[in-house]
Amino acid sequence: MTDKTTLGELTAVELLALYERKEVSPVEVTEDVLARIAQHNPAVNAYCHVDEEGARAAARASEKRWQQGNPCGRLDGVPSSIKDLTLTRGMPTRKGSRTTSSEGPWEVDAPFSAFMRAAGAVLVGKTTTPEFGWKGVTDNPLYGITRNPWNTRLTAGGSSGGAAAAAALNLGVLHQGSDAGGSIRIPCAFTGTFGIKPTFGYVPQWPASAMTILSHLGPMTRTVEDSVLMLDCVARPDARDGLAGAARQTPWLSTGDDLKGLRVAYSADFGYVKVDPQIQALVGQAVERLAQLGAQVEAVDPGFDDPVDIFNTLWFAGAARLLGQLTAEQRRLVDPGLQEIAQCGAGISLSEYTQALEARAALVARMNAFHERYDVLVTPTLPLVAFEAGHNVPPGSDLKQWMAWTPFSYPFNLTQQPAASVPCGFTDAGLPVGLHVVAGRFADEQVLKVCRLYERHFPSRHLQVPVIG
Repeated sequence: MTDKTTLGELTAVELLALYERKEVSPVEVTEDVLARIAQHNPAVNAYCHVDEEGARAAARASEKRWQQGNPCGRLDGVPSSIKDLTLTRGMPTRKGSRTTSSEGPWEVDAPFSAFMRAAGAVLVGKTTTPEFGWKGVTDNPLYGITRNPWNTRLTAGGSSGGAAAAAALNLGVLHQGSDAGGSIRIPCAFTGTFGIKPTFGYVPQWPASAMTILSHLGPMTRTVEDSVLMLDCVARPDARDGLAGAARQTPWLSTGDDLKGLRVAYSADFGYVKVDPQIQALVGQAVERLAQLGAQVEAVDPGFDDPVDIFNTLWFAGAARLLGQLTAEQRRLVDPGLQEIAQCGAGISLSEYTQALEARAALVARMNAFHERYDVLVTPTLPLVAFEAGHNVPPGSDLKQWMAWTPFSYPFNLTQQPAASVPCGFTDAGLPVGLHVVAGRFADEQVLKVCRLYERHFPSRHLQVPVIG
């Protein structure tokens, strides 16, 4: 038996064990989740759509299967959410934009939604995103601002900010995120949750993201084991994704109860990033803990210059393509910041775009060589703590774009490597800090092993109710 006292504290792994023993029903759990969403979502705006009727019907069907001893899949009866960029049958996918219609029809599941449903997950609703997922905080013209459960005055990050806020409060247990520049890892760091951007192509994506080769889909949860459970169900081929890779042939988690022999490179600042002193201290402490677990740690930078110009060329061009599909009237409804970068993207020449692709290829080669010497690279997930909600950059700073405060995340979208954020402590103000763990392409098990062992030996604390700021 678990020693946790309320349904809202339980992980997916714990729930499934209770279902199997018939000690808890998926109906009970789903009703509890729906009640807590009704209670807490107004404070944080994690969900932009809740499908109470559909969730209850799915929970009743799951309960029947468990009573018969015949669950349909590995997630049967686990309340879960899908990000509002991902098509989900029976639910609107508005992408946070007034340019989309509420009419539907909503008849098609994207691969992620289909795989979750096939595994038996109870899909309770859609989580909030910035418009078309374009930035590292979550607010949009259609649904408003998503707030941080640790202090509702602050941002939850983005673009998967709704999923992160939901995970932090366990408003549903398993949550889908997407990450084209840090959009899983940023909100996980800000909200004290775990999330991984798997190697590009392991989790299929359809319809294709406007950011194409930058965009990864992945899980966001309270625990590493719950994310692994999700990956087991959603990391499989789908013929609709022309960029997806082959199915993974090795386990997501490697064996072992320590990190002996693991070669860890620790870069405190990449040699060019200004990091908040409290974050630097907490991440430094986390790295010392990795050494206590047996890792061979060396302080070393990966040795590249800030690739923000490469990233921006690809990112802005994607934004231009996205808005180029809209009418002039629709474009006037779009977030002004997205309009601005799309305008920049429209001015990028074919030569500039191909030069960015060549520079990206050189960065991939550099990191491939780096990981011949080191199994994982660890850094802060972010150089700063969560700031006031409703702003793209910290108020009072001289920063112009959200990419300026996310320097540790977007390089590894360019290289398509697996990367995760795991909680590693709290600032004096009680705000979460994330440890960023990166491995070579296709070495996702290294990332997950480091995060799981860190979480097991140095567990974080979680919220039950939001802290009203």
